[in-house]
Amino acid sequence: MIKQEYTISLFTEDHIGILSRITLILTRRQINIESITASESAVSGIQMLTMVVRTTPEMVNKVARQIEKLVDVIKVFVHTSTEIISQEIALYKVSTKGLMSGSMIDNLVRKYHARILEVTPEYIVVEKSGSKNEITDLLAFLEPCGVLQFTRSGRIAVTRQVKELNAYLKEMDEIGRPSHEPSEIYN
Repeated sequence: MIKQEYTISLFTEDHIGILSRITLILTRRQINIESITASESAVSGIQMLTMVVRTTPEMVNKVARQIEKLVDVIKVFVHTSTEIISQEIALYKVSTKGLMSGSMIDNLVRKYHARILEVTPEYIVVEKSGSKNEITDLLAFLEPCGVLQFTRSGRIAVTRQVKELNAYLKEMDEIGRPSHEPSEIYN
């Protein structure tokens, strides 16, 4: 079976150790996490983890079901790239001398839609949000100028579908909440 990229969005209670248990499940299945982000969700008291993995459809579904069985995990959603809207953010610290030559700044802002955050005599800090490919393309453009530092966030994503966690929580409340979910998230 051919591997493809999946975005796994999972909603958890905010407890210590949940990430290590999730990564253990992926490690046992020899699935590498290509990117991961953690943040608050739209539901108070619930954290959202967004992971990007490359695997087969059968394996990602098996892993999602296994992760969902963890006590602190409320719900797991698996999405392909066409089912989400996603972005990453990157910061590039570039030599001022290299970036000031020719029309580099103009190309940076117009062609790559990047922002300049700080300018010093030694370096310029550039910010770019976009897809992984857009961020990689800008890195290739800046490398001849002298990239001093580069860092990129993990993927953040929202689904194209309207119904997600809030609807799931409401449905769970109507049929009776599982004992491990805090009651305040249903209000």
